[in-house]
Amino acid sequence: MHICRGFLFMEISKLYHIWKRNRIISIDSRNVSDSCMFFALRGDKFNGNEYAEIALQNGAAYVVVDDKDLVKQNDKRYILVQNVLDTLQQLANHHRRQLNIPVLAITGSNGKTTTKELLREVISKKYITLATKGNLNNHIGVPLTLLSVQDDIEFLIVEMGANHQGEIDALCQIAEPTFALITNIGKAHLEGFGGVEGIKKGKSEIYKYVNKRNGQIFLNSDDQILSSLIPENSNIIPYSSEQLVNLVQEEPFIIFELEGCNVKTNLYGTYNKPNIAFAIAAGFFFGVQKQEICNAISSYIPDNNRSQLQKIGNTTYIKDAYNANPTSMRLSIESFAKLKGKKIIILGDMLELGEFSLYEHTQIIELTTTFKFEDIIFIGKNFMDAKSQNPGHYFNNVEEARNYFKGCNIENTTILLKGSRGIAVERIIE
Repeated sequence: MHICRGFLFMEISKLYHIWKRNRIISIDSRNVSDSCMFFALRGDKFNGNEYAEIALQNGAAYVVVDDKDLVKQNDKRYILVQNVLDTLQQLANHHRRQLNIPVLAITGSNGKTTTKELLREVISKKYITLATKGNLNNHIGVPLTLLSVQDDIEFLIVEMGANHQGEIDALCQIAEPTFALITNIGKAHLEGFGGVEGIKKGKSEIYKYVNKRNGQIFLNSDDQILSSLIPENSNIIPYSSEQLVNLVQEEPFIIFELEGCNVKTNLYGTYNKPNIAFAIAAGFFFGVQKQEICNAISSYIPDNNRSQLQKIGNTTYIKDAYNANPTSMRLSIESFAKLKGKKIIILGDMLELGEFSLYEHTQIIELTTTFKFEDIIFIGKNFMDAKSQNPGHYFNNVEEARNYFKGCNIENTTILLKGSRGIAVERIIE
């Protein structure tokens, strides 16, 4: 215990013993259950400490707080710490150090979640596997993922996201991965990273961490940028997406050949080829049988607007609208342009580009003119600012675009929906 003005701060080792008896963690007082522990996190617009009493009333066994003025000294259900977020991260790291299992961390500019999901499907064929749920990949999500690891888990996959330098290293300090993958380096979060060179430096923090601790790095040897970022004397597990994934069909879903076996997937877009290749490479490395790998990849169905196909009447919507940056949008447009038949693209703003925004949106507008689309719809202030004399219809928001779109006579058409999450471009078809 640490004493501060008469109050006792609980040490991590003792808190860990309490957590072992109450393993469910909540950070939302509206979502607590019996025997859970409520961590009173602070945000820009809220103070979780103010909801500690409500969490107890709703059934929480303990509340972890860092505001001593709100602590009821005679109530042992209150656990006072110096900083709730730091405590959550330290508790997660303490639990991580009790684990003797492979911990594989995935980061990158594009494809992290799809790659993670594919890998989980493959590895689950041999090991009891836990992977990051949804996009819980930040300074809060990674600790929550670690603290959800039960005693029977044999393999852990941790997705790591970042929008500035130093964040990946901080997440590695918590999760202590033994294996690492960077999917790619692209123009994501340019504002926070300060440009592409900043992205390279930030993402490669995972390589440096794993290398210093004698871990192993999965490397797509076809990617020259990733190859250039590998530290000297690294323990590399190389693979080639070009050699592993021999495409048989691209439209509408990828079909590839693996050692004489054709694998039909539910994945749209050739930009998913490296994601598939890593799942295969990791599967082989960790001893999963070829047929099991094929079955796992074939059965995976993307959701949550990630290369998700939806059929309404005779119109097909490709909802690639979970997020967007200049690299992913370019790849999505180029892949979409290869499809046959009538095509329309609906593009929403790319966010977090800072000073690069006008240039990157202008580049995307110009790219669209190199293909033959029935219509092009741009949504958001950034596209409005980059508006040119090129073909296309520009709207300030989804509501304006929806009014126009509803008036269009669309038959036998394939439509691409792509944009940053803050735009929620898929709402145009609601």
